[in-house]
Formats: sequence, structure tokens, C-alpha cells
Amino acid sequence: MFDHHCTSCDKRELIFPSQVTSMTNTDHGIVVAFTCWCGADQTMTTGRAAAQAREVTLAA
Repeated sequence: MFDHHCTSCDKRELIFPSQVTSMTNTDHGIVVAFTCWCGADQTMTTGRAAAQAREVTLAA
């Protein structure tokens, strides 16, 4: 279970395993596809590669 902000209904909802439709490993991380409670198909990228892509380096 995880939470997600839906781009269709603009709500933050809990997503349960029964709503997950696929998980695909990519170079950018694990792409999880699922269906929101409103019926909209959504995706979320997670995993180690996704976390490394989000790191920000600040220049001094």
C-alpha cells in the first residue's frame, strides 16, 4: 500500500495492491502502473534509480 496524488481527480489516495496493474523495471527506476479510485490510469516511478535521479546538488 502507498499513497499517491492523482493527476485526474486531484486527490491524495491510498493505493492497494489490488489496484496495481503492472510493474516494469526501467533505467529510470521501477514504473508502477495502477488504477486510482476514480478510475484513472496512473503511474509512479520508484526504486533506487528514481531516488538517485531526484537528488539535487547545490553549488556553493
